[in-house]
Amino acid sequence: MSLPRNGLFIRTARFTRLLLHCVQGFATAGVLFPIYTPRQRDRAIVLWARRLLSILHLRVQVSGAVPAEAGRGCIIAANHISWLDIFVVHTVCPARFVAKAEIRRWPLLGWLCARAGTLFIERGRRHHTAKINEMMLKAIDAGDTIAVFPEGTTTSGETLKKFHSSLFQAAAQSGAMLVPAAIRYTDSLDRRCEAAAYVDDISLAQSIQRILAEPELRVALQFAPPIQATGKSRRELTQQAEEAIARLLSVGDELARNGAHGER
Repeated sequence: MSLPRNGLFIRTARFTRLLLHCVQGFATAGVLFPIYTPRQRDRAIVLWARRLLSILHLRVQVSGAVPAEAGRGCIIAANHISWLDIFVVHTVCPARFVAKAEIRRWPLLGWLCARAGTLFIERGRRHHTAKINEMMLKAIDAGDTIAVFPEGTTTSGETLKKFHSSLFQAAAQSGAMLVPAAIRYTDSLDRRCEAAAYVDDISLAQSIQRILAEPELRVALQFAPPIQATGKSRRELTQQAEEAIARLLSVGDELARNGAHGER
């Protein structure tokens, strides 16, 4: 059974609220972030993310060992489906994300991500990967929570791509706690929903239009038990995180067919 889509009036109303919310976030990040304490800034990020998802009628269901309980200076590794993933994680844990450099050039959202402390990586440039690793280590030393999407791209959520081990180097070097997380989007009937998936070269505007048309979206954010990184290589951490997320998503067989771990 297919669910009815939102009409033009509802989509327009939601889009207007979305724009106003982005403008409010722009003002907060530009004017208040410079004078906020780190704790105040983190709280503002959490509240802004929650309001964003509320406007989009996206309900977050959280389960498992939330990173705040694992201790500061940890690394979250999650599967990647949508540009919304960043804000989904932010609703429960303000984190500094490692994201592709293209996001920095997005109107409004790119600037907001930068102000929230996102670390932008140029994909395919090995020297930049080393630079990002250095920045991650400094952030961990400062007590920040780092979040990465080790698949290196987005999927529809039906499969899990092999993880790139380079993003686990900081965990191996620092011994920081590694927290695997699984993200899954469904509709109001709890069926897998691809409306939020940022795939197939669609633009950000097209993705937003698809999301606005949905009456309601749900996202399950499941945290696996934390992995202690001390004394483990990045390959070991990659495999353990990958297997933990595959179990949560029930895609172990599909993962096994996708080949060896990437080295980017």
